[in-house]
Amino acid sequence: MRWDDLFRDLEGQLEAAEVAEVAAEVADRTRRESARLRLVDRLRPAVGHEVRLQVRGGGQVAGRLDQVGAQWVLVAETAGRQALVPLTAVLAVAGVGVLSSSPDVEERVFDRLGLGSALRAIARDRAPVTLGLVDGSSLTGTVDRVGADFLELAEHGAGEPRRRGEVSGVRVVPFEALASLRSS
Repeated sequence: MRWDDLFRDLEGQLEAAEVAEVAAEVADRTRRESARLRLVDRLRPAVGHEVRLQVRGGGQVAGRLDQVGAQWVLVAETAGRQALVPLTAVLAVAGVGVLSSSPDVEERVFDRLGLGSALRAIARDRAPVTLGLVDGSSLTGTVDRVGADFLELAEHGAGEPRRRGEVSGVRVVPFEALASLRSS
């Protein structure tokens, strides 16, 4: 019964080829799905968890990831402070885990809000802030106005409310220069 052995061997080769083909297809689909992922898709499942962001010129921002927008993240730091970080300033993130959300998942409202929208909300609040810039310097004051690609900061002492007599000047800061914005 040499032929029985021959046909069993042929059947085994065919099964092995099918398994290899399926494995190659799975690997290819996995690579294609990974290629569609954006940083926000990796960050969304980490909302509510502790993260550490390495920020261009600004060192680290660490705390609970509260929200993820289209172009920014909001981190609750210690002592009730919050930090808004533009995604363009993020160099690395630790603490996100292994999960990703699908790029096709319907986004929540704040997921669609750009950096300008988040900064306008802060400007409406009129709270004192500290801007960390990508060169490592910082500015303190209140966000007065937000344009399409810049903000205007009325400079005054850290933690002090904006009062006309306390404003030492107004700085225009391009979004590209912003590494973080922290509540005072």
